[in-house]
Amino acid sequence: MTRVLVVDDEPQIRRALRTSLQANSYEVVTASNGMEALEKLAEASPDIVFLDLGLPDLDGAEVIRRLRGFSEVPVIVVSVRESQADKVTALDAGADDYVTKPFAVPELLARLRAALRRADADQAAPQPILAFDGLEVDLGRKLVRRDGSAIHLTKTEYNLLESMVTNAGKLLSHTWLLDRVWGRGHSESSHYLRVYVRQLRKKLGDDAMAPRFITTEPGVGYRWIAEPGDL
Repeated sequence: MTRVLVVDDEPQIRRALRTSLQANSYEVVTASNGMEALEKLAEASPDIVFLDLGLPDLDGAEVIRRLRGFSEVPVIVVSVRESQADKVTALDAGADDYVTKPFAVPELLARLRAALRRADADQAAPQPILAFDGLEVDLGRKLVRRDGSAIHLTKTEYNLLESMVTNAGKLLSHTWLLDRVWGRGHSESSHYLRVYVRQLRKKLGDDAMAPRFITTEPGVGYRWIAEPGDL
């Protein structure tokens, strides 16, 4: 049974999530503050974490940073905070997704299932070729094809594409992508990212207004939305 750690200082939120998760056959462990959450992470080995940011002892972003020192468990932030800055801080700390309160339980469960699928895929043997709606990305040979025809990408464009397709479904912040593709020291160079995302979309035949592959999360980052398929 999949074990979920719910971290929130509001008892009613913990009760509501426990009831909904148990009704969908998940095992639930709860914590009311950051230090208790870190202890439960070490003791209970949950498969996924729902984490509030406004905890009484540690800020949720600090909890994420600390747990990333010893665990790769998926973390979905569930918070009343709506600002782009809070979302970016949580994602840069290592969160996998962000849901704003009040939330719809079906959406939260869908985010949970998606995060677990990504975690399972990360643990599986790496696939040399990924397929998405007519697009093939050969990770071994660093080749890209669209509808069977090769696409020429620059080194930077390919690195950006690889960063997205190997983290499909995740909300990737500007800072994370800049660090991953351009390296440390470019976290403020978001104009590079906008230019290269625009070029990549054009070469992939993607439309920013009706995206098949890359969707923009305004002020936060980008998400690769195409579902992987069979070759």
